[in-house]
Amino acid sequence: MQPLYAAITRKKNRVWLKKLNKFKWLLLMTLPGILYLFINNYIPMYGLILAFKNFNFAKGMWGSDWVGMDNFKFLFNSPDAYIITRNTILYNVVFIVLNLILALLAALFINEIKDKVISRFYQSTFLLPHIISMVVVAYLVYSFLNMENGLINRLMGKWLHKEAISWYSEAAYWPYILVIVNAWKHVGYLSIIYFAAMLGIDKEYYEAATIDGANKWKQMTRITIPLITPIITTMTLLAVSGILRSDFGLFYQVPMNTGALIPTTNTIDTFVYRAMGQLGDIGMSSAAGLYQSFICFILILAANYAVRRVNKQEALF
Repeated sequence: MQPLYAAITRKKNRVWLKKLNKFKWLLLMTLPGILYLFINNYIPMYGLILAFKNFNFAKGMWGSDWVGMDNFKFLFNSPDAYIITRNTILYNVVFIVLNLILALLAALFINEIKDKVISRFYQSTFLLPHIISMVVVAYLVYSFLNMENGLINRLMGKWLHKEAISWYSEAAYWPYILVIVNAWKHVGYLSIIYFAAMLGIDKEYYEAATIDGANKWKQMTRITIPLITPIITTMTLLAVSGILRSDFGLFYQVPMNTGALIPTTNTIDTFVYRAMGQLGDIGMSSAAGLYQSFICFILILAANYAVRRVNKQEALF
């Protein structure tokens, strides 16, 4: 039995070395990215110990007193714990679903444009909001929602003869405002990714479908979307993995940190930032970050497992 096991092991090693030699240049090209990932994402993980310590600058990270789970109590015993967790999850669920639908529609729209100049113009236009700083976006939104000189209030007064709305003191409007701003900023970027995936689809599929009498709708639903499903799945999994992380600029800068809007715009990230500003508690913020990361890790594993099960079931049929 032992010689057989040794022979199998040697065979596996030869196969592994053969593959390594075959793809050595590709692996060498990925080396800078791997080094960056290791330095930026893995080495700092030793700082997770701060979540379990009462950090003292004089004593340093390793010399600070160990407090166990006490730092987590600040987050979970807070009266805002339920609100910030609810806001973070629900906003992200809406962002994921709505942005996916709008990005697919935008990508399908660009894919149907045959003129390359016009197609590139739309690509650039859609991508532009993604590269704009959220601070700039906040002032753009303010130019629309300002009570005295905002564009929306002016149009409402001119066309609908309604009184100006104090947008920054009415929390009820902000779930819709934040969803619109997030979609405006990120849908274009996602649509370019999906459009790039569509460019890799062989045109012969569409030619054969046209000969068979399939219209544009059937070509989109039966050819385009199924063939880019792996990209859609990957992007969705990446979004799900960060479902407990919020865009700090969207929830802090865009509402201008207005106190009246905090119940609607407060998320885990903004809560921790405000708590750090008031208390300066590094241990508590580290605990909140660890809590976010752990839940996101569980969610990405669950989402990946669910997708694999669905793919297996589809393969059986």
